[in-house]
Amino acid sequence: MRFCNSIRIAVIKAVIVEDEKKSLINLKNLLARECPQVTVVGEAENIEDALDLLSDPAIKPDVAFLDIKLPDGLVFQLLNQLRPVEFEVVFVTAFDQYAIKACEYSSIGYILKPIDPDKLRESVARIRPRSENQMDKRLEVFSHIYNNPNAFTKLSIFGLDGIYFVNIRDVIRLEAEDNYTHIFLSTGERITASKTIKSYEDLLGPFNFFRVHKRHVVNLNFMRKFVRADGYIVMEDTMKIEVSRRRRPAFIEQMRRLQQTY
Repeated sequence: MRFCNSIRIAVIKAVIVEDEKKSLINLKNLLARECPQVTVVGEAENIEDALDLLSDPAIKPDVAFLDIKLPDGLVFQLLNQLRPVEFEVVFVTAFDQYAIKACEYSSIGYILKPIDPDKLRESVARIRPRSENQMDKRLEVFSHIYNNPNAFTKLSIFGLDGIYFVNIRDVIRLEAEDNYTHIFLSTGERITASKTIKSYEDLLGPFNFFRVHKRHVVNLNFMRKFVRADGYIVMEDTMKIEVSRRRRPAFIEQMRRLQQTY
């Protein structure tokens, strides 16, 4: 049996807000089996009861597992009434493409029903102490994307030393190193994120980002020159990046599309 592990928090106090009794019992059983460092300190089935529970100073959870759709409304109503939100949030929901995408961009945890134990362990392992979780800012990013699914402007990044909020247009390129990703900004800053480059490739693809190599994703808006004979591009930060032979035809096709657009 593999257990969740969390370097920063030895004992994790959790609250579950879920209106389906079977789902609530299943989550509790999975937490007990897969994440023994998590102690469930409270349960609620609707927004009204959850507000009373989470407003109780004696509870002070480290994380709340929240079903998005509750009998008396969406759980966002609850979170808005609790501001500032100091505990970690993990949404537990059936498939909702807008919620999933918003979670990805805002670095907020989510688990799809039926619950995958691996995803549960991953969500618990990412819990940050109250002083570091910046949950209110992450919820603002989430809310903006959830309510405006075609107007993404900001990205929340789980860095090794904290949570960063960057404008997507300021990202020049990304470089993979094992399961980490180095993100280079137009300000000269470099952020090392604890996510794979594949995750960012999927997130940033709609914003003119292209994976030119297994190690590199670039923002085509920052491309200065493509040296076709040698198969590399020069970025605005003067970095030379190889375009792999396998990806070159798709890259050239993308260049053609951009020329037609502009």
